[in-house]
Amino acid sequence: MRSDELFSKAIELIPGGVNSPVRAFRGVGGTPRFIKSARGATITDVDGRTYIDYVGSWGPMILGHADEEVVAALQEVAAGGTSFGAPTELEIELAQEVVAAVPSIEMVRMVSSGTEATMSAIRLARGVTGRTKLVKFEGCYHGHADSLLVKAGSGVATLGFPDSPGVPAALAENTITLSFNNAATLEAVFAEHTDIAAVIIEPIVGNMGCVPPRPGYLEAVRKLTKANGTMLIFDEVMTGFRVARGGAQELYNIAPDLTTLGKIIGGGLPVGAYGGSRELMNHIAPAGPIYQAGTLSGNPLSMTAGLVTLRRLRDRSVYARLEASSRKLCEGLAGVAQETGIKTITNRVGSMWTSFFTDEPVIDWQTANRSNREQYGAFFHAMLNEGVYLAPSQFEAAFVSLAHTDEIVEQTIEAARKALRTIAK
Repeated sequence: MRSDELFSKAIELIPGGVNSPVRAFRGVGGTPRFIKSARGATITDVDGRTYIDYVGSWGPMILGHADEEVVAALQEVAAGGTSFGAPTELEIELAQEVVAAVPSIEMVRMVSSGTEATMSAIRLARGVTGRTKLVKFEGCYHGHADSLLVKAGSGVATLGFPDSPGVPAALAENTITLSFNNAATLEAVFAEHTDIAAVIIEPIVGNMGCVPPRPGYLEAVRKLTKANGTMLIFDEVMTGFRVARGGAQELYNIAPDLTTLGKIIGGGLPVGAYGGSRELMNHIAPAGPIYQAGTLSGNPLSMTAGLVTLRRLRDRSVYARLEASSRKLCEGLAGVAQETGIKTITNRVGSMWTSFFTDEPVIDWQTANRSNREQYGAFFHAMLNEGVYLAPSQFEAAFVSLAHTDEIVEQTIEAARKALRTIAK
């Protein structure tokens, strides 16, 4: 296969042959497929094989791949220049869309990645509170900034590394890691520490697979952070505009102090953002003393793709359609697993979901980590053979787009039936 040839070349030139670790298929075995093109709900590899895609570039492709309106808008704006390093009207327009949609955001700063967004939000929280310690949760991944790689999920978990070398011990000591969905542990930490600047959390975890919050959990986190003068940061890089137009905070009616965004707000191009109240955000340079900058922040290509996407998502019926397709898919997958005697648990919130190969509810990193990785790997490859591309790791969320029609969902369920029968044998 040409993918094999390309991977052999890539290994000589790029660490591990990939530019982001989970792409290397280490979590499932085998050789990664090199993708040549994508359209709608499908991707096509360099060998000409087309797959129904549930990775969606890890979440941003909510409209589907190569959406005609997005592509046309990008072609038009690119003809006028791709980056200026100067303000554009497009930045204001995208900021207006974000502020109008996300309940807790009055002002927003654009950056170029989710990692930039989270590290900048944490610096802002530390600068405003004058405190140093950070609380995060096991299995939650907030990008690869030093403070955030302690007990991180996603690719870190897939590769089986406990933490990353190169993170200074002093930084690691300032990061307290707790179990997700357990408010008692957070309460105990606040009883012991008075210097916690921020609690950062994925309100719906996507980086140990999809793990929803238990009823009342996020409310408890919000109450504890407020009582202790600590900033609450919702990492909505994945959930923002995905589970609802206003993200998880709209879905659960909880207002964090700061929110980080990415993925969908760039319509498939590199982007990130962080925002909060006017008072908080005015601490950021040049309005205030807390420094953050970025040469390509707010570039016209990312702003354009994001604008087209977010304007389409003003239509609330979009989320009803995504919910219906995702429910049909996940109920179908659970049904065929039961038929074949394979034990799975499928977690879902809106159009993000994960099927875990386990027989116990998955509520945190401990329960996610007890899933059968080998069985998931076998399922992944069996689905690939049936023309369905899933995340090459048990610990990643999958995504449904508007391009996933009922017919495509039915094809996927039938593919899963065949794949699970193969595994059952």
